[in-house]
Amino acid sequence: QVQLAESGGGLVQAGGSLRLSCAASVSIFTLNGMGWYRQAPGDQRELVASVTSSGTTKYADFVKGRFTVSRENAKNTVYLEMNRLNPEDTAVYYCNAYRRTDWDRRNDYWGQGTQVTVSS
Repeated sequence: QVQLAESGGGLVQAGGSLRLSCAASVSIFTLNGMGWYRQAPGDQRELVASVTSSGTTKYADFVKGRFTVSRENAKNTVYLEMNRLNPEDTAVYYCNAYRRTDWDRRNDYWGQGTQVTVSS
């Protein structure tokens, strides 16, 4: 089992920045990828950004140029640097990690979520 511990959420004014951290309980090299999802009230959970074990990153269109996902292998930690935040970014942000079990299947692991609130 993989445990994910998130930190770094909070309240920020529009235009501000926050950095989220997610530490895995296992070696990051045993995971195929890690990333961040978010869910606003009444909405479905959506991908924000992810990074694979080989370092390939993927971003949702709505965060390109504003958010950066990165890994610190020695600490088994993934970060999400969020800049130029706007009220539409308000949501619970969830850390995700996964291991592939087959070419089209994977096991997903989730953190408990951290609230990000952007005031106008």
